[in-house]
Amino acid sequence: MYKILGSDQKEYGPITGEQMREWIAQRRANGQTQVLPEGATQWQPLSTLPEFSAALAMVAPALPIPGTFPGGPAPVAPKTSGLAVTSLVMGILGACTFGIGSIIGLILGLVSLNKIKKSNGQLGGKGLAIAGICVSVAVIPITAILAGLLLPALANAKGKAQTINCVNNLKQIALAARIYANDHNDTFPPTSTWCDALQTELGNSSKVLHCNADTTGQRSTYGYNLQLSGKKDGDVNPRTVMFFEIDGGWNVSGGPELLPQKPRHRQIVNIAFADGSVQQVRVSDLSQLRWNP
Repeated sequence: MYKILGSDQKEYGPITGEQMREWIAQRRANGQTQVLPEGATQWQPLSTLPEFSAALAMVAPALPIPGTFPGGPAPVAPKTSGLAVTSLVMGILGACTFGIGSIIGLILGLVSLNKIKKSNGQLGGKGLAIAGICVSVAVIPITAILAGLLLPALANAKGKAQTINCVNNLKQIALAARIYANDHNDTFPPTSTWCDALQTELGNSSKVLHCNADTTGQRSTYGYNLQLSGKKDGDVNPRTVMFFEIDGGWNVSGGPELLPQKPRHRQIVNIAFADGSVQQVRVSDLSQLRWNP
């Protein structure tokens, strides 16, 4: 009697010598088939048993036929791990997502490697997982460097845009004040209610009275030169300060004491003059401004 070790590592039998010869003839067993004769303690190839040498010699060598070898069908090719594929894709996309995709790719690569290892051959894609990890590790520092170079440039561009917007606001406010004077006997708006007085000329838009760089949420971020109250356009020097940036408040008027302690546009403060022009003045030059009409 004999036992046979199948391709699935399961034992079959015992079977008789005659049955073994039939299996050899049917090519369900060959010289490499592991056999355990009755009374033996070690498995050995069928070709080492002399009683079956004649039967083996009568059968020409042939490729194994799936489903006919003891132990079940031939092994199925392992399924490629979807996580491994996603890891590689995310690693590559990391260059377009400031490294976020690469971080995800690195995590997925490590997870997929672990799952492939524990799948007992049912999952494939180890190479893809390793590639995903390598690409992610390579992209993360590169994107970090690029981000370090790009973010300051973006912040600088944003700051310039906010400065330009602030300049445009002051131009509209100064123009509104001159239109108001033209409609009120050439007299500039009253300093105590100037924001309200200019609402019609500004199209009832309070956005013009607020600088985009302000983070305090103030309704207005501009002040009016107190010394212009009741003054006629022709009596005021064109280079006299009319409107200027302040920390915030509605209908606020005063002088240089209201200038912001911390300029919103780095070392620049935007100033509108009585002639309607607007200038970006450096903090170091603010003392040279004319406040007296």
